[in-house]
Amino acid sequence: MVPFAKGGYRNVVDWLALVLQEHGHHVETVYLPQSNNVDNLFRQLGAYRWIHLEDADRIICFRPQAHLIPHPHKILWFIHHIREFYDLWDHPEYRLVPDNAKSRGIRNALHSVDTRALQEARKIFTSSRVISDRLKKSNDIESEVLYPPIFQSERFSNQGMNDELLCVCRMAPHKRQHLLVEAMAYVKTSVRLRLCGPSSPEYAEKLNSLIRSYHLQGRVTIDDRWIGEEEKVQLFGSCFAAAYLPRDEDFYGYPTLEAAHSSKALLTTTDAGAVSEFVVNGHNGCVAEPVPQEIASSIDALYNDRQATQAMGDHARDQINKMGISWSHVLERLLS
Repeated sequence: MVPFAKGGYRNVVDWLALVLQEHGHHVETVYLPQSNNVDNLFRQLGAYRWIHLEDADRIICFRPQAHLIPHPHKILWFIHHIREFYDLWDHPEYRLVPDNAKSRGIRNALHSVDTRALQEARKIFTSSRVISDRLKKSNDIESEVLYPPIFQSERFSNQGMNDELLCVCRMAPHKRQHLLVEAMAYVKTSVRLRLCGPSSPEYAEKLNSLIRSYHLQGRVTIDDRWIGEEEKVQLFGSCFAAAYLPRDEDFYGYPTLEAAHSSKALLTTTDAGAVSEFVVNGHNGCVAEPVPQEIASSIDALYNDRQATQAMGDHARDQINKMGISWSHVLERLLS
């Protein structure tokens, strides 16, 4: 884990530990700090190889580079690679390292190390078909998709429909809240947009600058902070629809499930990656081209036809069962 940085991967670790304990298992949750400094990467990888957890009859590893920990019964619920050196390598606008000889050397060495460590696992599960495809393409490793549920999903419910389109997730360039703000300049209805989640000062300023430029004060609300679980229940329960527009996401995202458990339609884009594994255009949400005008048209359509939007929300809730997204299924596979 990255100290002081919260994300969905920390939720799934904590939630799985609680569910395992509820089923009578003795569980230790081990968090290991990771620095995003590339110059320290291989020192960290070496340190992970010195960690010994033989007192456990099995370990379940999630985020890179935990899969390097040695254990005779190592199970991976693999969330993603170090993306700068994998799927983001060909996208310099999101990649945080330069394309030079040093970075290419690190990339090649990392691929080799990852492949060796992945081959040690008894079983490898992933959070999406996108991740399974990347593992096969980059490491020639087979895996099984195991969709992560949310904890105590019964907390979420439909509490009505106000005039807000809701987006709850960490605010960052690749999560593309700026596309939603830009789309608001083209909407023709009286919809309001609420963006919730922690952000860097730079990205928060970009969003606020867009709001000022498009004169959207009063129509777009930015809540730049970590949103607690109970507050999320209220926000999703009362919005008319939710939005999640990441670029080439490797997981359908907890906002997708939180909206679905609240019987709310989800707006996403054609290039959102694994989100499309859940959202079917016109059935349980809207899938728009990643262009502000197209997103705006979808927002207006969702806002204008509340009956159709509610039907999509009901279908979204049904989709959870159709895809077998449950903790009982997770335990069956991880403990098999």
